[in-house]
Amino acid sequence: MKYVVVEPDETLEPGLRADLLDTWVAATDAGGAVGFTAPAPVEQVAQTLDAALGRVAAGTDLLGVLHDGDRYVGMGLLVDNGGALHQHWRTVMRVIVHPSHQGTGAGRILMEGLRGSATDLGLEQLQLTIRDGQGLERFYEPLGYRIVGRHPRAIRLTPTDYRDEVMLIRDL
Repeated sequence: MKYVVVEPDETLEPGLRADLLDTWVAATDAGGAVGFTAPAPVEQVAQTLDAALGRVAAGTDLLGVLHDGDRYVGMGLLVDNGGALHQHWRTVMRVIVHPSHQGTGAGRILMEGLRGSATDLGLEQLQLTIRDGQGLERFYEPLGYRIVGRHPRAIRLTPTDYRDEVMLIRDL
């Protein structure tokens, strides 16, 4: 499994979009907390992916991907918040690993790759949010993230199923 940073001019690489869309849809359908609920609304996922790839192509955000030797099987973004006062940190978003590679250490490789990319950019801190109720803290805390806040009922999965959004920070 190899972590690679996608350069802005590589966002149109054949297979990249298709593999990342497949990974995102598969993760959603497997119950992953990746912005949508199962069954994955493929068109909405595709639109969100295209918007993210557009920001990478423009040089605004950084896209780190996992390649298993055959295809792209994971992704994560370092998202620029755009403000001059926020240039020392980025938001980690869309951390997704294909279900066929979950539990193999691929997520750790992806997160360590993103940390290395952040260090290369001279950043001082990373921030991410997770959906409460899935035990994701157990993945992120050993990687150096700590919980700094909680937005109660920020995520509505169904009309009666609300989850907190939990904010985590990692100093670099």
